[in-house]
Amino acid sequence: MTGTKVIITGATGMVGEGVLFECLQNPTVSEVLIVNRRHYNLQHPKLKELIVPDFLKLNQFVDNLKGYDGCFFCAGISSVGMKEDKYTRITYDTTLAFAKTLLAINSNMVFTYVSGAHTDSSEKGRMMWARVKGKTENDLAKLGFKGEYNFRPGVMQPFPGQKNWKPLFKFLVKVIKWVAPGRVLSLHEVGQAMINALTVGYSKNVLDVKDIRALSKA
Repeated sequence: MTGTKVIITGATGMVGEGVLFECLQNPTVSEVLIVNRRHYNLQHPKLKELIVPDFLKLNQFVDNLKGYDGCFFCAGISSVGMKEDKYTRITYDTTLAFAKTLLAINSNMVFTYVSGAHTDSSEKGRMMWARVKGKTENDLAKLGFKGEYNFRPGVMQPFPGQKNWKPLFKFLVKVIKWVAPGRVLSLHEVGQAMINALTVGYSKNVLDVKDIRALSKA
């Protein structure tokens, strides 16, 4: 499958930027639309940008969102210091509103959501962020997309030249690679797995590190 057109959110963050880099270099992808709250300073022949200050109002931009085959939803925020209601509004409400807008435009689209390792599918655990992410995964799966995948990647290595990569994460990657190298993915693998989820699919809709690595090689 060639000529694939994708939408990416979160390009101003670590995961979204890495997935963007993979899509821009990957011959399967012919066009990338990044939907951001603020401008991402990059020019590329494949790249378009749409600034949407409030993702809850994405339905005001439907004409810009037509003709795409998939969405890689990589936007997210840390729950540190945040009350559950605010974290839910940003994480759950925003993501579902975004997905529902795309579904109304094209139900044949594939939607991939980046949640995180230890996300709680039961929605009943002690960790607030994990419950909210779990509910987000569960309700996305019910919407009716052609395909819906939830990625739980854990620790990731950046692409060379990534801007959105903090020194703390660089240190963490080095430590985890030394202690448990099988738990570390590259953002190349994550991006390639998302593309393959769109073009060839996968047998599960919740993918952990092993699944993502396997799908990246499909």
